[in-house]
Order: sequence, then structure tokens, then C-alpha cells
Amino acid sequence: MASEALGWWGIPLAILAGTLRGSAPFLFVSLGECLTEKSGKINLGLEGTLLMGAMSAYAVSYLTGSPWLGVIVAGIAGMFLGLIHGWLSQQPRVNDVAVGIAMIIFGSGLAFFLGKPFIQPSAPQLPVISLGAWSQMPQVQSALQISPLFLAGVAIAPLMQWFFRSTRWGLLVRAVGDSPDAARAMGISIFKVRMASIVAGSFLAGIGGASLSLFYPGSWSERISSGQGLMAVALVIFARWSPVQCLYASLLFGGAQAIGPALQSVGIDAYYYLFNASPYILTLIIMIVTCSPKRTLTGAPGALGQAQE
Repeated sequence: MASEALGWWGIPLAILAGTLRGSAPFLFVSLGECLTEKSGKINLGLEGTLLMGAMSAYAVSYLTGSPWLGVIVAGIAGMFLGLIHGWLSQQPRVNDVAVGIAMIIFGSGLAFFLGKPFIQPSAPQLPVISLGAWSQMPQVQSALQISPLFLAGVAIAPLMQWFFRSTRWGLLVRAVGDSPDAARAMGISIFKVRMASIVAGSFLAGIGGASLSLFYPGSWSERISSGQGLMAVALVIFARWSPVQCLYASLLFGGAQAIGPALQSVGIDAYYYLFNASPYILTLIIMIVTCSPKRTLTGAPGALGQAQE
């Protein structure tokens, strides 16, 4: 393998490659969840949205030969699930967590059912952008091939930060998320703002699914998400509801995910499954630290997790 030919230097190179390739789904789902939670709602169902996006993108790419059309359809599929979640979660006395679990089951079940014919066929993949043309080493050139969706996510993070801080619509989302009663007194429609936030966040999560099936690992299977949609919730908490920090946290999670394969590429098989569990261990640690009663969740929207009255 490429990293094996470089010896021990292949480990950081493989981790860098895995970070650049594997952080895109984390980035899009966490940005979508950040937007949703800024409005005061939690969408645990993004795991199902991620799977539905991955399946839709792969199926459309296979049927039409256009991976970019697959990306668009993945976002639309995410919006469809977002509409359902947005309506259900805003009914009186409905719990966000219960709706999220139901949407995980619905979204993943729908993706598994509709995606069965596309498990074996090979679909056209998204083009790659090579950042390693300056090097004469094929290993470096291969490691620095990234998805255009990753660059799009990197651009969206600061734009979303600016949206929340400097635009009227962003201020409306924050007002609804921090104090629904005050926003309602100002004549703001809580239902419409939250619905728009959930649908837009689900659109981004669907795009994250497309990056899984059309770039890395570049296939469709029922286990393709590996719980990344649920991990994104912990990632948003870790990032303190900041889109730019979601970018940094996504790179961290992507790097953690790449440790196991990087070590295996140079022949280190001991504790392989332990290293593969790094993202889940990191998620658990983050939840333990951030859920401490002695630690204030700085940046958390005031209405987050409250049941609709």
C-alpha cells in the first residue's frame, strides 16, 4: 500500500488523507444540526437523513450517470425528512428525542428498502480535486485528493457564522432558539422559523450522505454511516454551537476515524478494532465532559430541548 512504502512516515500521511476524505460527512451533518439547534430544536433523526441522502445520491448517480444530480437529489431527500421532522417535533407536548428516534428508524428503514437494488452496481463518483500536484510522490498525490463537497463545507462554515451574527434571518433564528416567548411577542412565527431551520439543516445532512456514497468510501451499503449522524450531535455540543468550530471538530473526528486504517496500512494489526472505535470513544468522552453539572454549556440556545406547548 502507499503508506506502507513510506514506512512510518506513511502513518501521518494516511491520517491526513483519512481526515480530508472522512471529515466531509461530519462537517455537513454537524452544520445542519447546528442550524437546527440554533432554532431551539434537536434533530437526532439526522442519522436516518444521512443514510437516505447516501442512498438517494448513489441511486440517482447510477441511474442517470450524473453524480452532481445525485448530490442535489440527496439534499432534496434530506429536506423531505426534515419537513416530516419539523412538523412532528412542533406538535404540542412532543419530545424532540422521541421524534428523532422515530425518524432514525423511518429514514434508515426507507433507505434500506429503496436501496437494496443498488448495493452491488457501481455508480459514477464525484470528481476529485488534487492538492498534491506539487509533489513527485504518488503517495502524497493520492493522499491530497479531496472532494469538492469538502471545500464547499469549509466555505459554508464561516458563511453560516456570518449568517447568525450579521443577517436579519440569522438573528430571527437565534431569537427563536434563545427565547421563543420574546420572539412570539415580536410577531415572529416560531413554527415557520423552526421549520425552515430544520429543513435547511436536513438538506445539509443529505449532502453529507452524498459525500459518503459518491466519494469516500464511494459505495452504498446499509452500514455506510457508522453512526456519524448521531455523533454529529455530540460534535455540535463540543463545538459550542459555532459553525466554524464545527469545522475544526469535524476535522478532529475525521482524523480519529482515520487512525485505525492508517495503522493497519503499515502492518499494525494489534488493537485494530480499538483504534477503529476512536470516534465513538471520543464521542463518549465529549458527552461525559460536556454533560457535567459543574460545566456550563456556553453558547447553548435557551429553548433547546424544551417540549412544544
